[in-house]
Amino acid sequence: MKFMKSVVKTMKETTWLNAKETRRDTTTVVVMSVMFILFFAGIDYLIQAALNLL
Repeated sequence: MKFMKSVVKTMKETTWLNAKETRRDTTTVVVMSVMFILFFAGIDYLIQAALNLL
């Protein structure tokens, strides 16, 4: 029971993101993921093109 009381106490002390902050953070993650995909796809394309010239 001590553990459960501790969990409840910690959950009450926790501050949660509001909807605007959650949307902002989710958008940031999606945009950065797309940027990394495009970056690595470009690098992969350049390496493949260089290897095909050999």
